[in-house]
Amino acid sequence: MIRLKPGKEQSLLRFHPWVFSGAIARMDPAEEGEIVDVVASNGEFLARGHYQIGSIAVRVLTFDKDEAIDQNFYRGRLAQAYELRRDAGLVGNSETTAYRLVFGEGDSLPGLVVDIYDTTAVVQMHSVGMWKDRPLIEQALRDTMGDALTAIYNKSEGTLPFKAGLNPINSYVWGHADKKEAKENGIFFTPDWEKGQKTGFFVDQRENRALLERYARGKRVCNMFCYTGGFSLFALRGGAELVHSVDSSERAIELTRQNVERNFGQEPRHEAFAEDAFHYMEHATQKYDLMVLDPPAFAKHVSVLRNALKGYRRLNAKAMQIIEPGGILFTFSCSQVVSKEEFRTMVFTAAAMAHRRVAILHQLTQPADHPINIYHPEGEYLKGLVLKVY
Repeated sequence: MIRLKPGKEQSLLRFHPWVFSGAIARMDPAEEGEIVDVVASNGEFLARGHYQIGSIAVRVLTFDKDEAIDQNFYRGRLAQAYELRRDAGLVGNSETTAYRLVFGEGDSLPGLVVDIYDTTAVVQMHSVGMWKDRPLIEQALRDTMGDALTAIYNKSEGTLPFKAGLNPINSYVWGHADKKEAKENGIFFTPDWEKGQKTGFFVDQRENRALLERYARGKRVCNMFCYTGGFSLFALRGGAELVHSVDSSERAIELTRQNVERNFGQEPRHEAFAEDAFHYMEHATQKYDLMVLDPPAFAKHVSVLRNALKGYRRLNAKAMQIIEPGGILFTFSCSQVVSKEEFRTMVFTAAAMAHRRVAILHQLTQPADHPINIYHPEGEYLKGLVLKVY
């Protein structure tokens, strides 16, 4: 049991799913990953969740005193998550077979991410508690999805706390996928869950890629930080005049080329470059009518926020300098610690640095399969703007 200091129960009374270590008055001995009850200074039950070592001491799973964290709990939570995706038109959609089934706090399962690629579930545990509960989670996945699931791959090697000494190994824990292929709005791609970033693809940009397709006709497009070419594929289908894909990773560029060929064959409109984004833009001789800036998270912690904002500002200013007057810029930040206000202020400053007149056409965020728990605003990590640059 964990007892809080007087007055420190307010965030839990507002259903925020984290308990910070500084709020704890005292606690019974507990191993990391163990289920613990959290009580107020007067002993009143507040929440139950996974204990962990660090500034976030408890990730709350339930605020119901009578709800046990067992097989039925995970079945219930996964059933709710599955129903949400079905309501969003993602389950049973033959044109889109990739989506996020579980988004941590957004699905009241903090520390757990599950992405579906056709009939394979790729699981990532971000807490010791979820790692210890993996047999319950894997069974609940099979119970929830039934015949729609043929394999579960656990990719938690790089997401669990290193000091926990768990020594996880990325591997199939049930079944096996002989073919790695999925579809997004009719476009085929190869998610590389064994060697790629995150779970193998960035499903959170699905709706934003569809929006870019509407703007692409007749345009010269540059997709910076292209990874496996998601935005490039939709630009090509949208009728772009040319598409340049840029990423510092040779592996990502190879997958981009494979994805282009899978959908369009030998496509003369497309070129891919394994090169640093800043170096590429510094030496660019081609002018573009449409650019995409979707960099990795420059800031994962508040301590580096200032430097991250400088990086975003420099990147956006450079893009605005090489985009044609009247061009379109899709610009994003996936840094959770960068707020929407800070992101917009950064873009404002970058526009002034580039001496360009800029109008906001769209304000973008993550899709419905990345739900934001209203009590956990930190879950709103993806920010994007579509800009007209004059």
